Order: sequence, then C-alpha cells, then structure tokens
Amino acid sequence: MLILQIVVLALIQGITEFLPISSSGHLLLVPVLTGWPDQGVLTDVMVHMGSFLAVIVYFWKDCAKLSMGLLDMARGRNSAWGRLALLLILGTVPAVVVGVILDKLGFMDLVRQMPIVVAWNAIIFGILLYVCDRFGLNTRRMAGMTWAPALIIGLAQALALVPGVSRSGITMTAARALGFERPEAARFAFLLGIPAIAGAGVLKLGEAAHSGAVISVPMILTAVLTFFVALGTITVLMKLIRHMSFLPFAIYRVALGVVLLAVIYSGVPLGVVN
Repeated sequence: MLILQIVVLALIQGITEFLPISSSGHLLLVPVLTGWPDQGVLTDVMVHMGSFLAVIVYFWKDCAKLSMGLLDMARGRNSAWGRLALLLILGTVPAVVVGVILDKLGFMDLVRQMPIVVAWNAIIFGILLYVCDRFGLNTRRMAGMTWAPALIIGLAQALALVPGVSRSGITMTAARALGFERPEAARFAFLLGIPAIAGAGVLKLGEAAHSGAVISVPMILTAVLTFFVALGTITVLMKLIRHMSFLPFAIYRVALGVVLLAVIYSGVPLGVVN
C-alpha cells in the first residue's frame, strides 16, 4: 500500500469506528474518491485491532475493574463490577447470534454489495440519533445498569451488522432513549464494543490465515496509526459530549447519506463495503 493509503485508512477507521457516523459509509467513498483497490481482509483485521487496543488503553481502569469483578464472580463473590461485566457479556450475545445467522444465510455478503442500504441507514439512523438524544431523559448512569437495558442496547448493537447503521451510533441512540446520560451512554457503548471488535478481529484473522495471507509492514503501520487516531477520537468525543448534544453527528450522518445517494444515482460505481 502507498503511504497515503495507509494514512487515509487509519484516519477513517480510527475516527469513524467510534464517532456515531458510520464507518461503512465512509469506506464506500474511498475507492470513489481515490481509485485505490481494496486493501484486503488482513488490513481490515489490523486496523480493527488498532481500534480495539485504543479502547482498552483509554478505559484501562474500567477494564481492570471488570476483570477483577469477573474473578470475584468466579470465586463466588458478588460485586458491582462483576455484575456489570456479566451485563456486557449479555449485551454482546445478540450481535453474536444474529451475526452467525445472517452469515449462514448469506445475508451479510449480499447487503454489503448494496450501497443504497448504507446511504439510507446513514440518514434514517442519523435522524433517530437526534430524536433519542433530544428527547431522552438524563436520569440514569451506568452504575444503575440492569439486565433489561443491557439486553436492549445489545439488540440495538446487532442492528449495526447492517452497513450504515454504525455500532457506536446505534448503541448510544438506544442508551439515550432509555434515559442514560450522554457520557454514560457513550461509555457503555465503548465498553460493549470491546468484545464485539475483538470478536470481529479474531474472525477476520481466522479468514485471513485460512487464505494464507501474511502480515506486512504497511499493515502493521496502518494498525499503529489507527491506534493513535482512535485513542485521540475517543478522548475528544468523551470531552465534547459533556458539553454538547449529538446533533452535529446527526446532521453529518444525514449529509453523508445524501452524498452517497447522489453518487449512487449519478451512476458512479461504488466499491464493496468491507
């Protein structure tokens, strides 16, 4: 890969993976604007691992407490962090189950070749993000999370298997609709994303290994740069949402969807979402 391609892919993955603006929508525009060939499955694995490590580093205190909580649970000791860890596991189950079913049905391969789905999802879920954020209450914190909201947010995360929905976007939307404060909604969404991103990375790594792919220096550089971009994105977002709503992101999503629709109906060929 070219140095410029490495930088662009890292910026797109590192920024759009965590902002509620749909990474798939942006990835569709890359080949249109640049003419670059597909970067390959293994590169996707590496950038996802960069994103995964960024979440772990930023929320390392939470991750440590969650791990200790699970150990306490294994020893028969009930703890708040142990319960939260179990709720995160519960919230991950829907995405795993739905993902396996859709993959077996061949739905994932089909929908990833339909850019119009990405465009409309960017618009529809952008509007939904605004509505839930604008009219959602600010009465709940992550410490008060129970199995019902965790499962609902997990079911929402499963919708993000369809390109254009945005994993971070839909989980934050669901949390805000349930009345969680904005920073708490984002915090739970990011923690919930740890097993999801890790699982997706392991799955793609298995596919790459099966195909005989080899990790190259450019792939490693892309992952490293993605890590720093993602870490910066999370840091900035967590500070911003303490003082602003999700409205700018909702507007941006709608604009992205409109641009994609314009490109689609102009007849310009779009690449396949990876």
